[in-house]
Amino acid sequence: MAETVGTATPTEVGFRGERAGSAPLTWGQRAIWHAIRRTAPNDHYFNIGRVLPLADRGRPASVAGTLDALARLMERHEALRTRLVLSAEDGESSQRLADTGSLPVTTVSATGLPEAAAEAAALLDRLSATRFDYAAEWPVRAALVTVGDRVTHAVLVLCHLAADGHAAEVLVRDLRLLVRRGSAGRPPAATPLDLARDQHAEGGRRRGAAALAHWEAGFRAAPPTMFPEPYAEPRTPRFWTGRIVSAALARAVGAVAAAHRVSGSTVLLTASAVLVAAGEGHRTAAVMPIVGNRTAGALRDLVSTLSQDGLFVLDLAEESGRADGEAAFTDLLPAAYRAALRAYRAAVYDPVEWDALGERLCAEYGREVHPYCCFNDMRLVERAVPEGPPPTPQELAAELTEARRRTSFGFPATQDRVACRYCLHITEEGDALAVSLTADTAYLPPEAIRAHLYAMEELIVASAAGSPPLLSDLGALPATAEPEGERP
Repeated sequence: MAETVGTATPTEVGFRGERAGSAPLTWGQRAIWHAIRRTAPNDHYFNIGRVLPLADRGRPASVAGTLDALARLMERHEALRTRLVLSAEDGESSQRLADTGSLPVTTVSATGLPEAAAEAAALLDRLSATRFDYAAEWPVRAALVTVGDRVTHAVLVLCHLAADGHAAEVLVRDLRLLVRRGSAGRPPAATPLDLARDQHAEGGRRRGAAALAHWEAGFRAAPPTMFPEPYAEPRTPRFWTGRIVSAALARAVGAVAAAHRVSGSTVLLTASAVLVAAGEGHRTAAVMPIVGNRTAGALRDLVSTLSQDGLFVLDLAEESGRADGEAAFTDLLPAAYRAALRAYRAAVYDPVEWDALGERLCAEYGREVHPYCCFNDMRLVERAVPEGPPPTPQELAAELTEARRRTSFGFPATQDRVACRYCLHITEEGDALAVSLTADTAYLPPEAIRAHLYAMEELIVASAAGSPPLLSDLGALPATAEPEGERP
């Protein structure tokens, strides 16, 4: 882990909000709290970090002005003033909102802009590397980097109980506006405490029960788990993250999505699902996509953790629409799009009731019922399809072949404990998609992680170029998709 080398100055920034109060955890908070407890003591894995550059444009940012903006940020968003109230072993944790307090902020000096960027990256690493004290610590850590008397970067690290990825972007946006303009406009229309009270009321419980009916039907249609048996000696650390960065994949996803009138996220979700199902010999795929749950207008700017798991279930034989066994990957996309929409609609529910459903099914089946297969498209918006007439299949194939020469792969991280067996994350890096797979090496050893990610690129690129692989060939794809020079 990198260390900062500039002079560090601690400051306490006071704030005063409009109200205090308490409430149960929202369903999104309950979901992430369950995941945190399963992952502890390695739960710093869930910390969310952002760096806000402030030297790029606009009026120069002073230290005093930026500290004042951080105070206004704390006052604007109640989630940042909320701590966990830990329960007794037999009770449920809750949350308590404070109206006043102070936030510790570290200011680090640098000699120039390149050094300031390095300091910001090092601060982000350091502040992210430690688990939060959920009951005693504010759910945000902040630091500033300066050159002379100007702030060049603000660093925020967020507790996942207070914010999800979308909420982190809202905070970065609001902090930028508060620094540059002194105001971020109207406050959010909803608050975490009010949302929690609504979800735990009678109407919220009815909506949650309807969502869980979808889950029960999906669990009964799918295999009990997508990874039933370990087949390798687990590595130490046990969980490895492989990461492929591919401009060809980004271009191909957009082309396939446009050609079949589905979202790019559906293309990636379906590719992930069918490759896992084919690799494990299942005819039905079950994947748990992370759903943002921000379709309601009042929730779009709410800083909270609203994301919950959905359940995407796809019968590869039934949904392909062909009886001759020669269905191709792209034949699945219309049905997959509908299945994804059903998963998104049923992703708001009480995790306590979800646990009870799982326990009931486990008792009935005599084994654990859980896909252990997760998908998280972390992009806030999808890349736009290039304007103008689409290229011919031959032109697109040539473009993708050239782009694939720039594809890179690595193993950037390992973890001792993650509460899943397969976690796929989608982000962007310049003109490329970055796809990270964190997997249990007892079920997917490092060489299988690498092969799976190259197979995903091959599957979608070939489909974009007009030659979608047959479903019957997907089981062999990981063994052939990786370039010869890259194979271990």
